[in-house]
Amino acid sequence: MRYLTAALSASLFAAPAFAAVPVDGAIDFQPAATRIAERVHEFHVVLLWIITLITALVTVLLIWVMVRYNKRANKTPRKFSHNTTVEVVWTVVPALILVGIASLSFPNLYYQNVTPNLGEIAATSKKLLAENKTAQHLAYTKNHFPDAAEKGFVNIKVQGNQWNWTYTYPDIVDDTGAALEFVSNGLYKGRASDPTDVGPRLLATDYPLVVPAGRYIRYYTAAADVIHAFAVPAFAVKTDAVPGRLNEGWFLVEQEGVYYGQCSELCGIEHAFMPIEVRVVSQAVFDRWAELMKAGDYDAAAASVRQVAALGSETKFASSN
Repeated sequence: MRYLTAALSASLFAAPAFAAVPVDGAIDFQPAATRIAERVHEFHVVLLWIITLITALVTVLLIWVMVRYNKRANKTPRKFSHNTTVEVVWTVVPALILVGIASLSFPNLYYQNVTPNLGEIAATSKKLLAENKTAQHLAYTKNHFPDAAEKGFVNIKVQGNQWNWTYTYPDIVDDTGAALEFVSNGLYKGRASDPTDVGPRLLATDYPLVVPAGRYIRYYTAAADVIHAFAVPAFAVKTDAVPGRLNEGWFLVEQEGVYYGQCSELCGIEHAFMPIEVRVVSQAVFDRWAELMKAGDYDAAAASVRQVAALGSETKFASSN
């Protein structure tokens, strides 16, 4: 399976140093934490090779033209208006390249934007196993997760506000039937009272979004005022939160850890202070957190997920498999 490189916190208020945190001077993407992100990274590598080859070819052609057809090499320049062969080549070849790129891009867009049919995933997996199609089953489960599909969705509504996030879990209700709901604020506002030991500056929150590992997470986004955008780079998800409109997205994270994002739509004067902190924990820890939240003990609930078990000394990048 796929693993995410991370050095996770072992103490209650230790500042986390995870692979999902931006690093000064770093290049390339953050390590992938979801299959969506892995596919995006794979597509990026293909595009990088394509644009590198194109750049090299154009550079060679420019140098050749400058050397072969300069004034010193051509005392009497030729006069012509066009070359049919060249015009056909420079029209057809780029078109074929774009068609090839599109053939790789569209499946990724579909995979990311269309919420999985969990019943179909579980049924297809069982059918392939029943027919002893091991190779097909392995290929299928690379992009689909039948064990998670059988557990169903964890549904979350994500509402953007000026300038914080409201998270609602419609399937988690208290004794009165009210859904679990809370507001998540960024901790760093430039005040002297800002904490210094609970997470990275401009990314840590007081009450993080918490989800169980190995589960399909379906989220709905909306906004209370202006357009916001729910974005977590390690998940490769970015969905606009628009007033009066409900957009939908999904992700599944197999590895426990802490992942950060930010509002990615200019939304006002405190846009830079609207972080997203996602804590991916085990199902047991998630259930305990939910019980504390339903009881109204938000601080104890937040503390219960700040201490995440270390992965061990040997870690791997999710995108390296």
